[in-house]
Amino acid sequence: MSDSGSPTTSDQSISSLECSSGGVDAASRAITPAQRVDALRELNRRRGGLDFLSEWARIFLVAVALFLVIRTFLVEAFKIPSGSMENTLQVGDFLLVNKLVYGAEVPFMHKRLPRIREPRRGDVIVFEYPEDPTKNFVKRLVGEPGDTVEMREGTLIRNSHVVTEGYAEHTDPDMDPAPEDFRWQKDFVVRAGPNATGYHPSRNNWGPIVVPKGNYFVLGDNRDNSLDSRYWGFVADSLVKGHPFVIYYSYSPDSSDHSFAWLTHIRWQRLGERIK
Repeated sequence: MSDSGSPTTSDQSISSLECSSGGVDAASRAITPAQRVDALRELNRRRGGLDFLSEWARIFLVAVALFLVIRTFLVEAFKIPSGSMENTLQVGDFLLVNKLVYGAEVPFMHKRLPRIREPRRGDVIVFEYPEDPTKNFVKRLVGEPGDTVEMREGTLIRNSHVVTEGYAEHTDPDMDPAPEDFRWQKDFVVRAGPNATGYHPSRNNWGPIVVPKGNYFVLGDNRDNSLDSRYWGFVADSLVKGHPFVIYYSYSPDSSDHSFAWLTHIRWQRLGERIK
């Protein structure tokens, strides 16, 4: 009967569980500090070797992926190898180029991300050289699509107005060569027409030329020593890579010391200088 003094089956089960739990607690309290140290040492030993390499491999892969994303879509570093942009940019300057501002190109898809803004007059731009896309050039954009540009005695004229260019450098103003490279202009010059004769453009005197849709006209700031649109034509919008915005490192190359010029000839005053 239910009022007998012996415990029920349910009560026995509970007592049995309580005893088992108490036994586990007692066993855990029986582990000594020395045994804990040995257990941790054994655990660390098992995680050595391959586990260590695997962890570092994951860190390395994440770092590489992050670098590629930043380089492809945000910022890329470039070095100035020639003096075509002096004195704005000098040989030995290292630039950071904002690729997002004009819409970075998505690799293998021939598409671009949305632009923050369009390239505009006065911007210094980095682009793929139209005659050899494996090379990168940096010049100043002086003509947008639809602009009429020309030069008279080394002075830039845009849409019939003289352009004030405080950045332009003329190192050899007394010479005005007329190379054969300028022949391409005959198809775009306004007054002469596409089949014109008697048009003889030169370095300091050429145009007027209308910039076609989807293209830009660029010049080097060192006007007398720059291979630019005067020689090989327009820059297609699809070739524009970005806008350089800061000089993060600069050194003066020295022909007598090629090995350590990057360390001994640092232009400290140019570090961190913004590009205008």
